[in-house]
Amino acid sequence: MYLDAYYSHFNPTTQILIALTIILFSGFAVTRITKPLGLPNVSAYIFAGILIGPHVLHAIPASLISNMGFVSDLALALIAFGVGKFFKKEVIRETGPQVLIITFMEAVLAGLLIVLFMRFVLGQGWAISMLLGAIATATAPASTMMTINQYHARGEFVNTLLQVVALDDIVCLVIFSAVMAFINSSKSPSLLSVSLPILFNLAALAVGFACGYFLSKLLTPTRSTDNRLILALAMMLGISGVCATKNVSPLLACMVFGATYINLTQDKEIFRQINTFSPPIMSLFFIVSGMTLDLQVLGKVGIVGVSYFFIRIIGKYLGAYLGALMVGSSKPIRDYLGMALVPQAGVAIGLAFLGQRVLEPEKGNLLLTIILSSSVLYEIAGPACAKIALFKSGTIKPHTQPGAEELKLQEGKITADESKLWQKESGLPEFK
Repeated sequence: MYLDAYYSHFNPTTQILIALTIILFSGFAVTRITKPLGLPNVSAYIFAGILIGPHVLHAIPASLISNMGFVSDLALALIAFGVGKFFKKEVIRETGPQVLIITFMEAVLAGLLIVLFMRFVLGQGWAISMLLGAIATATAPASTMMTINQYHARGEFVNTLLQVVALDDIVCLVIFSAVMAFINSSKSPSLLSVSLPILFNLAALAVGFACGYFLSKLLTPTRSTDNRLILALAMMLGISGVCATKNVSPLLACMVFGATYINLTQDKEIFRQINTFSPPIMSLFFIVSGMTLDLQVLGKVGIVGVSYFFIRIIGKYLGAYLGALMVGSSKPIRDYLGMALVPQAGVAIGLAFLGQRVLEPEKGNLLLTIILSSSVLYEIAGPACAKIALFKSGTIKPHTQPGAEELKLQEGKITADESKLWQKESGLPEFK
């Protein structure tokens, strides 16, 4: 059934409201199907977007889809701000250089292998090769954290894993921003064109720091919960808008915004408020991503997409192994940490949208299609790989069952409040 023909009968406001209703309900409906199958919600949302998009049901007009680019900017601002809370000086001091070295190795080796293979084996251009390499460094922590929460896994392996996935996206954002600045400057190479993107990115970091400082002064203990959320979101949107005027990625600025605020205040409550607010935005973001997936291009991805999928996994595993070997980590960490770094979704998809803007249309669509299609596969394979890594590392025992939380609650081994706190600390919204 093709629904977009009916939109012409409505005024623009009604069209937008109907489209948003269909988008959000479709995401919820598909999760009812995928949840019993054990598939993550991210995959469900992408499937929903494909279903209602221009290649299947035509439920959303193409004109509306093209005007939803702001959704990715808002979602990325929320994600980057949340990543900033892990960048606490106390955490960096506690983790020491060991976790930083492991994170750097697994992220950079995965990206480097992708760049070299795409450029010299598959003959892709430098721009798309570097963008794919930069995006390959990212890891989606949600799937891994869900598995850890499910089995209440604890221990050295889990502590290292959580620190790595927290720092992983920071490395990714830095590398991606550098690649974007290089691509923008190389379009018209000159001293001015090379230096301007660097200056704009430094200015964006200064804006993020300033916003973090001012927010720490604005969110006084007497400030209402509603106004706390309003002020934080207003600053995130302002940062994104300022960055967009100079075609600068808002990711690093929003991450510095979050990091500055948490270091000045130690206030985690604002991050929990945003996690409570963000599920509809993230749902909208992933569904719109699915709608923009060009199924015709999907058939042309071929060896490029397959190579990206497998080489990134190889790079993550080898990088984590070598990094752990360099710092003298235990054998379970060396052998199995890389298996838990397979998932890739939120940040990667958002970065793909940003990368698409600086490439010519054909290459931009190819980039977005590779990341979207591989993200679905990563989110399917990721939880299984994380589960195997946790079992093999001895963090959880073979007899542990997903429903063991209730038994632990009854035996008093873990309280209900502790369980809820772990969910909040992990930054995972609860999708029912």
